[in-house]
Amino acid sequence: MNFFRGVMGGQTAGPQPSGAETIQKLCDRVASSTLLEDRRDAVRALKSLSKKYRMEVGTQAMDHLINILQTDRSDSEIVGYALDTLYNLICNDEEEEQDESEDENAQKQADDLGAQFTEKFIEDPEHLALLLSLLEEFDFHVRWPGVKLLTALLKNQGPQVQGVILVSPMGVSRLMDLLADSREIIRNDGLLLLQQLTKSNAAIQKIVAFENAFERLLDIITDEGSSDGGIVVEDCLLLLLNLLKNNSSNQNFFKEGSYIQRMRPWFEVGDDNAGWSAQKVTNLHLMLQLVRVLVSPVNSPGATASCQKAMFTCGLLQQLCTILMATGVPADILTETINTVSEVIRGSQVNQDYFASVNAPSNPPRPAIVVLLMSMVNERQPFVLRCAVLYCFQCFLYKNQKGQGEIVSTLLPSTIDANSISAGQLLCGGLFSADSLSNWCAAVALAHALQENLTQKEQLLRVQLATSLGKPPVSLLQQCTNILSQGSKVQTRVGLLMLLCTWISNCPIAVTHFLHNQENVPFLTAQISENLGEDERLVQGLCALLLGICIYYNDNSLENYTKEKLKQLIEKRIGKENFVEKLGFITKHELYSRAGQKPQPVFPSPEQMLFDHEFTKLVKDLEGMITKAVHKSSEEEKKEEEVKKTLEQHDNIVTQYKELIREQDAEIQKLKEQVASVSMQNEQLQTSNTQQLSQIQQHKDQYNILKLKLGKDNPSQSSSSGDLSQVNGVQTEELTQLRDEVEELSKQNALLRTQLSDKDSLINTLRSESGASDNSELLKELEALRSRVQAQSTEINQLQTERHELQRRVEVSTTSQGVPSGESTVDNTKVTELEKRLAAQISETERLKGDLKSTIECRSDLEQQLASATSTVAILQTEKSKLQTEVQESKKEQDDLLMLLADQDQKINSLRQKLKDLGETVEDEDDLDAREQTDDDEEDDDEEED
Repeated sequence: MNFFRGVMGGQTAGPQPSGAETIQKLCDRVASSTLLEDRRDAVRALKSLSKKYRMEVGTQAMDHLINILQTDRSDSEIVGYALDTLYNLICNDEEEEQDESEDENAQKQADDLGAQFTEKFIEDPEHLALLLSLLEEFDFHVRWPGVKLLTALLKNQGPQVQGVILVSPMGVSRLMDLLADSREIIRNDGLLLLQQLTKSNAAIQKIVAFENAFERLLDIITDEGSSDGGIVVEDCLLLLLNLLKNNSSNQNFFKEGSYIQRMRPWFEVGDDNAGWSAQKVTNLHLMLQLVRVLVSPVNSPGATASCQKAMFTCGLLQQLCTILMATGVPADILTETINTVSEVIRGSQVNQDYFASVNAPSNPPRPAIVVLLMSMVNERQPFVLRCAVLYCFQCFLYKNQKGQGEIVSTLLPSTIDANSISAGQLLCGGLFSADSLSNWCAAVALAHALQENLTQKEQLLRVQLATSLGKPPVSLLQQCTNILSQGSKVQTRVGLLMLLCTWISNCPIAVTHFLHNQENVPFLTAQISENLGEDERLVQGLCALLLGICIYYNDNSLENYTKEKLKQLIEKRIGKENFVEKLGFITKHELYSRAGQKPQPVFPSPEQMLFDHEFTKLVKDLEGMITKAVHKSSEEEKKEEEVKKTLEQHDNIVTQYKELIREQDAEIQKLKEQVASVSMQNEQLQTSNTQQLSQIQQHKDQYNILKLKLGKDNPSQSSSSGDLSQVNGVQTEELTQLRDEVEELSKQNALLRTQLSDKDSLINTLRSESGASDNSELLKELEALRSRVQAQSTEINQLQTERHELQRRVEVSTTSQGVPSGESTVDNTKVTELEKRLAAQISETERLKGDLKSTIECRSDLEQQLASATSTVAILQTEKSKLQTEVQESKKEQDDLLMLLADQDQKINSLRQKLKDLGETVEDEDDLDAREQTDDDEEDDDEEED
């Protein structure tokens, strides 16, 4: 023990041992001492030396410390010392604090030392399994250092440690239990541990999410005060970001669990927004990032749309717009809120319409879009804020033709209000201001108002601008080209060229307006043909793109600037190869690929703000087509035009056939519906028929029972009278049931008669439309029904015969018993009444059978007539079409014959005139007709004389 006292701080008179020697002795004592107290003191001493002599303790004592964790697990104190020592060896945080003023090499050595000890510890997976098992201990001195040690291991060698934990049984579940610990320091360090555990590992993220992590984290955030909470809220939000970012499964689980609704209270800020703490700014910034993760443009469109809908339904979007229009909000929170609102409304028509209706709390109220655009074109605003406003405007117009029309309409002469500031006025002001960044932002914003919208491109051609007093107004297109030719800054010219390319692409009318200005084409060819510096190469490429669009979308309406003449101009002034090379300058620019990665405009500095994301898509689509169009010859273009015309003709023919097929499908559908209704009626009739047959069978069975009861021979009068009274009682109850059934059958019969009257009207209609048809199938079915009715009649006759026989036997029995007494007379009266009721029942059954027979016959007749009418109609339609075709052909032949006769008469008349001119005597047609008539009369006279 004296040795430990010397090590722990006591001064001795002799020479002091070195640190390595002391550590070696302590390690020997840990390995060889049999007393737990000695080992505990040795481990405590190693812990105190582990920070100063990190290398020595790590190389000599790590194995002994791990062995302590395995063998002395029952003693929480020594286990806690061992875990603290291992944490000091592996963690680099303390070293970072100490080495802040030292050079980077020393810091790198410290980091490498922690990585080396981490690799040594995780060489054996059993060490991590041992550490995970220690985390189940509730003792604070074991659990807390164990959490810190595992966190340090994940920081140094995250993927390897994650792999071991992932395959460990219940490994993630044990770590999730840390969030339920009542001691806040363990819970908070557990949050840090889960942050490191879930980094860049989708499998662990899913397991943590399905361990009810979202519910627990949101509860902690609420308990800690939401955005007003401390560092714990920040840790929870960072963990939520790890679980949701780029993980579609967890995002869907978060949405389906209705956790989006629980985010709304986070953004409830009061009217007094002065004095925001740094922690609140950080928390709210992370909350906004969490919303953006759910609606990020990189997510699948379906998942993004469902989250956007949920955010609008629960009022989250409305709350964000409240923050957007509030006063006193810090600039970075306002910027992030604008970006968040942008992605919540991007591509969602409902959300975009709501955002268009939001007004700023000003006097008079102004639309939020106008207020944001005022910030965008104001050069005194921060650069990141202006980029955020531009992104918001782009997202508002993304796939929103209604919004595009509203923006363009504010520029048209008929809708301009001189007393208010509109979005169009702000865009025009920014487009022609002295600030190049405002020029670029306004040009890109206006280009998004025209994106994939031919109508608005044509409408924008109507915009007229007043340049100065005393001069006539010029069009917006002309003013853009004028500024372009004045040689302004590169950023301004790039923005204007992107606007012009977007404007005239896929719009032949705009191309014609652009080419109508005689100065535009010479300016473009001059810009492309010159050899300028590196800064001007991008402008040359955009000029080449603009000229290529004029070729590709040219409708040849201007004689001086047809496709062929423009290509000849390129070949003479520039050269085709040089033109294609200059066109390639756009995609080869270093900022082009960066802008094409994501829609949000993020630039390190205003000078690098050159390309727009949507414009990169346009360049990608047009570059190849323009290159082909420039190299094509006139013959190839003619062939393509002919092919296009042929395809258009084929498309028209196909369209006509499609319309005809649609009409036929509609008729077929109607006929199917009619057939379905008739089939349903048929099924109903069959069902009623089956029910009636079953009722008849029941009546037969009841009659047989009555026959058996009445046919019994009783040995004595008393027994006979008693049995008879019993039979009469039973018969009365059964006859009551029969009456009820007869009433039901009568109701059904009335319903069937109503249906038959409807069918009779339908049959009369069909008969008026079609002629007589073949009734062979109807006759066959009628014969079958007749045979069935005859069989039923035979059965009823047989029943009547049996009834008469039964009556005869009853009379014989009565006669053989002598003079009847008063009781026998009553019995006979009852029997007579029973017979009358039975006869009435039989007659009613006969009447029902007749009704059933007529119903079946009418149904069969209806079905047959419907089928024959349908076939007759089809035959008549076919014959009608044939007759129409023959009539048309005969009319055509008659017209041809009339034409031939007219030509022949004309020729004859011309020949007669020529003969008359030559002096020959030619008789007219009237003279010939008179002469023929005279000859005929003379012949008739001769015949009479003969």
